[in-house]
Amino acid sequence: MRIISWNVNGLRANIKKGGFDWFLNESPDIYCLQETKAHPDQLEEGARNPPGYFSYFDHSRGRKGYSGVGVYSKVKPEKVDYFLGIEDVDQEGRFLALFFKEKTFSNLAKLVVINTYFPNGGGGPDRLAFKLKYYDEFLKYINKLRQNGYEIIFCGDINTAHTPIDLARPKENEKNTGFLPIERAWLDLVLKEGYVDVFRRFYPGATGKYTYWDMKTFARERNVGWRIDYFFISPGILKNVKEVLILDHILGSDHCPIELVLKF
Repeated sequence: MRIISWNVNGLRANIKKGGFDWFLNESPDIYCLQETKAHPDQLEEGARNPPGYFSYFDHSRGRKGYSGVGVYSKVKPEKVDYFLGIEDVDQEGRFLALFFKEKTFSNLAKLVVINTYFPNGGGGPDRLAFKLKYYDEFLKYINKLRQNGYEIIFCGDINTAHTPIDLARPKENEKNTGFLPIERAWLDLVLKEGYVDVFRRFYPGATGKYTYWDMKTFARERNVGWRIDYFFISPGILKNVKEVLILDHILGSDHCPIELVLKF
């Protein structure tokens, strides 16, 4: 089973750059997109409903061309959640949870695959407070699912680099959103709750491995980047992980895709 996650920085723009053709050629089992910046009605039929996939989208309810997530899955889920259940948190189209029946994937217990585009904390104290609230409500949501017997995979743009080796210039960014102690503390808590940052579990000391680069400063050419896109899993799935990849050779966005390969 292959899951690919990618902040495409505008799905329509990514399509024009060849990103959608790349997805179809790769043919992952589940494809999670963040920052789609589109209502489904703005997409061509081939992007709304590609052959062989069930597709699901959420979009911002307040601003056009902002935020948004999408998921394409070869297996039809039993249920899809579009909301965390907190009204102000749920207005920006940042969340999709796909619920799969027990034993859908070999002998795995009930599985939830969550695609989410966490808020950026920039733009003033109100946005940072919104990001932290989103973080807290998200963790409550997934913890409740685990209590109800679900295994969990969540992926997407978390918008925070966890440790100094997760960005090229940690000292210069200590007071910038995306690397603030209060943001990083939430990732500490996620790990404390037992969730596994799959890339760091497999590559604990790897440096220079990033998923986002500032395009305005040509940072990608110099690999001055941030690792802010993640796969997290509940510990019961760890034995099924075959590989985790940062596909930093794939262009088409200011982020690159990441991939999780599971064996059942």
